[in-house]
Amino acid sequence: MQLFYAPDITPPLYTLNEEESKHCIRVLRLSIGDILHLTDGRGNMYECRIVEAHQHHCTVEVVKTIEEYEKLPYELTMAVAPTKNIDRYEWFLEKATEVGVSCIIPIECDHSERRIIKHEREERVITSAVKQSLKAYHPTLENMTPVKELIARPFDGRKFIAHCDSNCGERLFLPSIIKKTEKLLILIGPEGDFSPEEIKFALENGFEPISLGTQRLRTETAAVAATVMVATINGL
Repeated sequence: MQLFYAPDITPPLYTLNEEESKHCIRVLRLSIGDILHLTDGRGNMYECRIVEAHQHHCTVEVVKTIEEYEKLPYELTMAVAPTKNIDRYEWFLEKATEVGVSCIIPIECDHSERRIIKHEREERVITSAVKQSLKAYHPTLENMTPVKELIARPFDGRKFIAHCDSNCGERLFLPSIIKKTEKLLILIGPEGDFSPEEIKFALENGFEPISLGTQRLRTETAAVAATVMVATINGL
């Protein structure tokens, strides 16, 4: 299956942009009558037939629509502090998209070593992962958000903070306390972990303290591990 991302698609006809048209016609060497697939990133998977094979404006016709294609049985929001080495954060974005995540929120913390990200660049990383892993849902990427602002924001689901500070009380192993089909928000801190003040504020605002195991994990590894744990509990 060749999947293209078309957030603005309005069936029955759709014209790929120049970059996608070139990839379709010159790289993949598709022609009139060939079948490809498009997604709007909102759960619709479109089976399409090429009706105009032009390398600058390839036009397709939708012949079949599958709604809620491989919809996740849960909602997961990962709020993760960007790493100093942005390549590591982009690795998390890619892998979380492949495994299954609804929303990603970059957070700015007391110990953050990176406080700015290039939003458009990170959107492209996610979009590429959507296409490569044949997803019909495109995770939402929010703007950089101060962690205390996020903590204070209402959330209609269970909220967790993963931290390594043994002085802040008991932490329960994430897979042992979550259930299938839950709506979850998980906070993962920067390289220097959350500050004691941030942890205290989170606990005061209804966040449950969690552990991701006995190993010391880097930020991006912890974020992917948490994403995989949620997917595993849900049988994915």
